[in-house]
Amino acid sequence: MNTNLTHEVAIIGGGAAGLAAAVTLARSLRSVVVLDAGDPRNAPADGAHNVVGREGLAPLDLLAAGRREAQQYGAEIRDDPAVATRRTEEGFDIELAGGSTVSACRLLLATGLTDELPDVPGVWELWGKSVLHCPYCHGWEVRGQRIGILGTSPLSIHQTLLFRQLSDDVTLFLHEMPEPDSEAWEQLAALDVRVVSGRVERLRSEDNVLRAAVLEDGHEFPVDALAVAPRFMARAELYEQLGGTLTEHPLGRFIETGQMGRTELPGVWAAGNVSDLGAMISVATGAGASAAAAINADLVAEDAGAAVRALSPGAP
Repeated sequence: MNTNLTHEVAIIGGGAAGLAAAVTLARSLRSVVVLDAGDPRNAPADGAHNVVGREGLAPLDLLAAGRREAQQYGAEIRDDPAVATRRTEEGFDIELAGGSTVSACRLLLATGLTDELPDVPGVWELWGKSVLHCPYCHGWEVRGQRIGILGTSPLSIHQTLLFRQLSDDVTLFLHEMPEPDSEAWEQLAALDVRVVSGRVERLRSEDNVLRAAVLEDGHEFPVDALAVAPRFMARAELYEQLGGTLTEHPLGRFIETGQMGRTELPGVWAAGNVSDLGAMISVATGAGASAAAAINADLVAEDAGAAVRALSPGAP
């Protein structure tokens, strides 16, 4: 394997969090490399929302702009996913899928998460279009339409109430969720939410447009959009390779961090969806910049200590 010169910081993941961190670090004159697998979670979506100044921009266009910004300050970006990492005396060695190894003094994990979708035929094919989960990311686009909620847990009641804000025509499919309690039934009735018992067998679509939810007994219920609740699973294999442990959450699992993204592992930070399952693009961007500032401060302290020792050879 060819080992490159050591970078001060390696960022694994080229999404909003990773690119924001790259810009921040590069503007602080740090040598930084971004290692990108090229499979952003939001690629199926038509637009990125709640992003000030870039509202509605296609996700891939948003990332392309972020790349250009990072590169103009000197950040290096490699389209080569990291497949393994190990700690060294100097920091970390990161093995890439292409066979090379990148070395870095500090590591920022911005690897995002994987959406584990309900096992209902049609859900994956329409994911990010008419099948969605976040009312803040995609609710405006389906406002006033016939919206279905695929019940999978008690949290589906909360999801139903959020989407009821956006439409007068909302149907909760109990599907695999437990029976709602009395308070939930009162809320659903007061808000005129239609409730359908039975399991949803599949989604029916025409020309990639959702038309109906089909129950196991064959009954169809017309819907224009369906809200689902994925399990959010952090892409954290590299973190576990280094000895880190993941935190379980009712919605999935993630890397728990302290202030400004510092993890339990020395020299390792995390930002974005890998450490915050509910982070929208704007939140992930802020987290990446915050983690980068913390990493830079850590390196500044190390540099200052080294400078003092250089002037005092006898000092410990």
